[in-house]
Amino acid sequence: MTEKERLSDVSWKKWGSYVSNREWGLVREDYSADGDAWNYTNHDIAESKTYRWGEEGICGICDDDQKLVFSVGFWNKKDKIVKERFFGLSNGQGNHGEDVKEYFYYLDATPTHSYMKMLYKYPQNAFPYEDLINTNAERGKEETEYELIDTGIFNENKYFDIFIEYAKESQNDILVKITITNKSESESLLIILPTVWFRNTWNWGYEDYKPNLQSEEATHIKVNHKDLEIKNIYAKQSSKTLFCDNETNNEKLYQSANNSKYPKDGINNFVITGDSSTVNPKDIGTKASFFIDENFKAKETKIFELRISDKDLKQPFEDFNEIFNNRVQESDDFYAEIQKGITSDDEKLVQRQAFAGMLWNKMFYHYNVEKWLKGDPSQMNVPKSREKIRNYEWTHLNNSHIISMPDKWEYPWYATWDLAFHTISFSLIDPEFSKQQLKLFLFEWYMHPNGQLPAYEWDFSDVNPPVHAWAVFRVFKIDEQMGGKPDLAFLESAFQKLLMNFTWWVNKKDSNGNNIFEGGFLGLDNIGIFDRNTPLPNGERLEQADGTSWMAMFALNMMRIALELAQYNKIYEEMATKFFEHFLSIAHSLDNMGEECFSLWDEQDEFFYDAISSNDKNNMYLRMRTIVGLIPMFAVEVIDDEMIEKLPNFKNRMNWILENKPELAALVSHWEIKGEKSKHLLSLLRGHRLKRLLYRMLNPIEFLSDYGIRGLSKEYEENPYQLNLNGTDYSVKYTPAESDGSLFGGNSNWRGPIWFPINFLIIESLQKFFFYYSPDFVVEYPTGSGNYSNLEEIAESLGRRLSNIFLKDKNGNRPFNNQYPQFQTDPDFKDYILFYEYFHGDNGRGVGASHQTGWTGLIAKLLQPEPAEKQSLKSETTTSDISGK
Repeated sequence: MTEKERLSDVSWKKWGSYVSNREWGLVREDYSADGDAWNYTNHDIAESKTYRWGEEGICGICDDDQKLVFSVGFWNKKDKIVKERFFGLSNGQGNHGEDVKEYFYYLDATPTHSYMKMLYKYPQNAFPYEDLINTNAERGKEETEYELIDTGIFNENKYFDIFIEYAKESQNDILVKITITNKSESESLLIILPTVWFRNTWNWGYEDYKPNLQSEEATHIKVNHKDLEIKNIYAKQSSKTLFCDNETNNEKLYQSANNSKYPKDGINNFVITGDSSTVNPKDIGTKASFFIDENFKAKETKIFELRISDKDLKQPFEDFNEIFNNRVQESDDFYAEIQKGITSDDEKLVQRQAFAGMLWNKMFYHYNVEKWLKGDPSQMNVPKSREKIRNYEWTHLNNSHIISMPDKWEYPWYATWDLAFHTISFSLIDPEFSKQQLKLFLFEWYMHPNGQLPAYEWDFSDVNPPVHAWAVFRVFKIDEQMGGKPDLAFLESAFQKLLMNFTWWVNKKDSNGNNIFEGGFLGLDNIGIFDRNTPLPNGERLEQADGTSWMAMFALNMMRIALELAQYNKIYEEMATKFFEHFLSIAHSLDNMGEECFSLWDEQDEFFYDAISSNDKNNMYLRMRTIVGLIPMFAVEVIDDEMIEKLPNFKNRMNWILENKPELAALVSHWEIKGEKSKHLLSLLRGHRLKRLLYRMLNPIEFLSDYGIRGLSKEYEENPYQLNLNGTDYSVKYTPAESDGSLFGGNSNWRGPIWFPINFLIIESLQKFFFYYSPDFVVEYPTGSGNYSNLEEIAESLGRRLSNIFLKDKNGNRPFNNQYPQFQTDPDFKDYILFYEYFHGDNGRGVGASHQTGWTGLIAKLLQPEPAEKQSLKSETTTSDISGK
């Protein structure tokens, strides 16, 4: 069976890389009185505390209900603890927020997880926990982060390369290969602990059933669970098995009685101290490890084999190599088909690791807010303060699904607008998963009854940009192109629920009913002068150019979906008309706010700005040039005559509006003027305004970097933006990498760096404008160069700039690795790709979360070649729906 055939059988996804890289420090594990999630559970207590909602591990896999978990632990005989989880700093410990301090790389994975491979680099000397904590604590916001490589722990190559691979023989028969190389020139010792355990479901007062693991020999662990098909775990090399229970060590943490004589940290304590009293001598429990004690000679490589199976096997490793070889070949064949138009081996490497990172970042996410707020029946009564501690308006939310995470260490919880971008790249390899993810957040156990989508677990009520409708239609068209037929059931179902979300925005975020939307931070953290989630002190209002523009984009996305559905069911013509009119109203309001007809387009600077409106009808531009002023570009749609002629009711109503309300028609790029091949353009920008925005955006001394579009004009590096408001001085400086302040979202930075989702939408918008204007519409690119390009050429060039962050340059270096020469030149590092949260605005260095392949995984889409059918596809959709180029 090929991987493509397996995708049609959902049972092949029963097991996958669904284990978090960090469960401590999370909201859902926080039962404190004051909501201090980072300190209620932390790295120091993680080895001894049983989690309520999920599990963590190194290179872990589990079933899709996370009943049983498998991962691997290591001990170099020098560390103070067994390495069972990746170490990192909490939000308060890092000088730029939370930060994982390990090196691991996702190298390969298929959509059904039939084959997976990753690499972990484990130091041979004692892990420098205290050094990392203390040195980062001494550094300020203006300094770089102190990373693991800075400690010298990798000097003289004193580390192990640990490759962990999984290959499925069948849906519930999984082979595990651990290949370990001593990279140093000296002998080194290592204990390997392949570990299996049950997520604790029995301690909370809802069910009494308790499964167990047991063993009668050193190389075999039996799995006994009434709901699991997995029955056996075999190890080819193991000198003993160790057992304890997935129960909290209350005596250690809270000086109270334990539920088990052999709590969760029992195996760790035995390995570190040799005290056999911490593990169960009867070889039974709910957590168990194989014990493999090895001596590695200099440069020596050893392979260790295991098998997790629903079968009773007398010779579990007889066909091991054959199965592995087959799955590796099938993975190669699957991606060869995906990448058949890519000629560069380096591009293939980057794209395949991007897909791998996205697949490895799928996670079992479990959170029932009502139970979390009330506490569990068998646990202590929760403090009264928890009734309103966080997310108390989301008691309907009950999540227990496999979800694409931004980063399973730094962000092991979903973010709704992140996930919308994830689905675009996922659709190239697994369209059904993309559609399932988009629909998930529209279901009643995610979406609020009032229509709001949950933002993220730290505050579900916060507001992300409304990009869900955009993603739904993009995935729909990609799926149609790949599968040959439209999934109208998906599109119609999503549209019905998106109607509720659109209504929530109109009712909740247009405070004055003027179609100007104040969405708050809108995912852009510290982009503004002050925290955009905080009310202004004297009753002023922040009128947001991006909030209003996102809603204009949302209205056009909904119109486009309705037009698509109307081709099959004429009743949707009415909905298309409704969103056409709503878009025009938003466009009109953006240019005519209030009685004074104030516009967010500044004629003086020819740029969109946020503005402050006061009760005395005075309005003031915040003339700071950020990507907020570019977001109006995203509200663009191109429709051709052929589609309009098929929908006479929509056409008639549209023509009536444009004839009888000329003040609206004038705002939407001369709808009545047909572009290339009888196309019509709906946009917030007419040609002149588009050119003026591009003049700024394509200027190297402002937004244009060698690696994409910056978040803030570089002009503010030498001349920071200054504002005095109500007696308070504000200053904003271009900071191309880490944030130098603690404003909301201070652990990330939108004041200079390059962010993939915004750049991707810029590229797509330019493609749409090109589709209407044709090659004759040219602008100077770069600004000041004297060279002119059409919009498609500029879009392609911006895509190349983003791709160059990861691809080797003429010197063989990859810009995302710019901080450390060893990562550029060392053959054991230089071809392993990390997909960071964002990138240095001047040199492309990776910044922020190091494994945020989710939206940075859009690089996989940008590297995908254009299909031969591109031109015919354009005639019936927006722009290229397979390629981001």
